[in-house]
Amino acid sequence: MPLNHEHQLTILRDILMNHQSDCCGTVSECEQLERLVQSLLTNDQITDDVKSMLNDVYYYSQSGKYSADLDQHITNHQNQLSQWVTDFNTYS
Repeated sequence: MPLNHEHQLTILRDILMNHQSDCCGTVSECEQLERLVQSLLTNDQITDDVKSMLNDVYYYSQSGKYSADLDQHITNHQNQLSQWVTDFNTYS
C-alpha cells in the first residue's frame, strides 16, 4: 500500500527531527529525504509554500549526501532544521 502525502510528510519531518536532535545522520537518510521530496513535489495536494520548503530540504539532502563530513553538514544547518521541523508540524 503506497504512502499518502500525509504519511510522507510525517516521515520527512521525523528524519529532519532526528538530524536536528542527534546532530548526525546517514547518507541513506539523505537519499530517503530526496525520494520523499521528489514524490511530494509531484503531488497536487501540496501547497506552493510547502513545495518551496521541500526544494530547500532537497538541496540540504543533496549537499549532505555528497558532503565530506555529513555530521558537520547537519550541525551547520541546525537553524534550518529547526525551522523546517516547526513548519512541517503545522502542515501535518
